[in-house]
Amino acid sequence: MDLNISLAPDILFSLAGFPVTNTLLWSVVLSVFLMLFFVLIARSAKLIPGRWQNFIELLVDGSYSFVESITGPGEKAKRVFPLVFTMFIFTLVANLAVYIPGQAAITVYNGEGFVPVFRAVMSDYGLVLIMTLISVLVMQIVAIITAGPWKYLGRFINLKNPLAFFLGLMELVGELAKIISLSFRLFGNIFAGEVLGSVILFLAPFFMPLPFQFLGLLSAVVQAFVFSVLTLVFISMASEMPAEEEAKV
Repeated sequence: MDLNISLAPDILFSLAGFPVTNTLLWSVVLSVFLMLFFVLIARSAKLIPGRWQNFIELLVDGSYSFVESITGPGEKAKRVFPLVFTMFIFTLVANLAVYIPGQAAITVYNGEGFVPVFRAVMSDYGLVLIMTLISVLVMQIVAIITAGPWKYLGRFINLKNPLAFFLGLMELVGELAKIISLSFRLFGNIFAGEVLGSVILFLAPFFMPLPFQFLGLLSAVVQAFVFSVLTLVFISMASEMPAEEEAKV
């Protein structure tokens, strides 16, 4: 038995010239599942909630209260909640879906060899990067709406003096660093857990992997929470105009 660890996802087939990878297929399956699940819950909602409806209501209400504790109650929480909650649910389910028993045994022949049909979605840096870019783009849009386009650009381009110009460049570097920090934190932890689990399973395939599986489950929940909370905090910070300091000559 060979230990095959690949950073890039495996291509299952091509659709009109577009390569479909196992992580892309898994993300589509999970997205469709989540949409159907919440639509069915919404359509079957009753005045006296059942078990699933009660669980979903507690989850949504608790999440919304948490968002309000950071952004404050009002319109801001209502606008940012759908994005943050969607990212949390999708990331959490995608991370936990890896632990469904038996999925690793499902393989398909792609012309070069047998590859697994399903793989951890967040172990594909391309998909994580897309989610991160959406988060950062929303942050910038919120900042532009809040401060105005000219004041927003003034954060990065300030020609008053060399120090102000340097601080503007540092501000720009900080915004770009958010892309790296958000994406690599999620991708790195999930991919590292996948690699560690594969190595332990290869070396000691019976009882040794169990503690690492529990650690992976904990990491799956924590990383989904951290990614969504950081997105929430950054958007909340972008919506608050910093107080202008008068330069003293």
